[in-house]
Amino acid sequence: MRVAVITISREGAILADRLKQELPDVHLYLHEQIEGNRHAERFTRIVELTRKIFHNYEGLIYIAPCGVVVRAVAPLLDHKSIDPGVVVVDAGGRWALSLLSGHEGGANDLAMRVANTLFAEPVITTTTEALKEIIVGVGCRRGIKSEHIVAAIKEALREANAELTQVRMLSSVDIKSDEQGLLSAAQELGLPLRFLSSAEIRGSARSFERSDFVMQKVNLPAVAEPAALIAGRRTRLVLRKTFNGVTVAIARENCL
Repeated sequence: MRVAVITISREGAILADRLKQELPDVHLYLHEQIEGNRHAERFTRIVELTRKIFHNYEGLIYIAPCGVVVRAVAPLLDHKSIDPGVVVVDAGGRWALSLLSGHEGGANDLAMRVANTLFAEPVITTTTEALKEIIVGVGCRRGIKSEHIVAAIKEALREANAELTQVRMLSSVDIKSDEQGLLSAAQELGLPLRFLSSAEIRGSARSFERSDFVMQKVNLPAVAEPAALIAGRRTRLVLRKTFNGVTVAIARENCL
């Protein structure tokens, strides 16, 4: 996926550099007033730049105010089947909003990738996704195979009387971001996978069961429970169980 990252602020340029390091095939566009010798193309006006590059990329990440982005892309919109996915990130790196072409253009997936890189909150407003209320936290032994993770998740959902179609996302911790079995399991299940920072879990005031074993192994009080609880809003834990090296915690959001 060819992606352009566009920003108009010094703070945004710092975030853009992080995205460039972590995401493949990223092209940076920085406003001409941003100081520094960065490897990026410079622009004067975001509206003119957007008109020039809009159809050259599959994804556009703007680190800029949402209103500015809306005004820039609005005249160029055609149809969700051909428009690029557009994600908006605030200059503080707090939010990654899927603004345009969420499903068809891949903006929902791109927003999650951005959120995982910046440890931001992914904001997905697509109705079919926003109404899903189950978050599955996963902790697993290093090197475990995807089929074991998939089986554990399905069994945990069955015991919690929940369906796979109700799951909004899987969630784990940043030290598992290269765990191939977990990545493959999420892909097989067709679910987005969010990674929380270890620091966020350590600093969480949420109530969850601590594990001396996990603390000894990865210096965290737990993985699955806090991952499930913190990744959502107004969450409550409904199940925690370990299956042969895979710990699954299921949280339900109270959205309405």
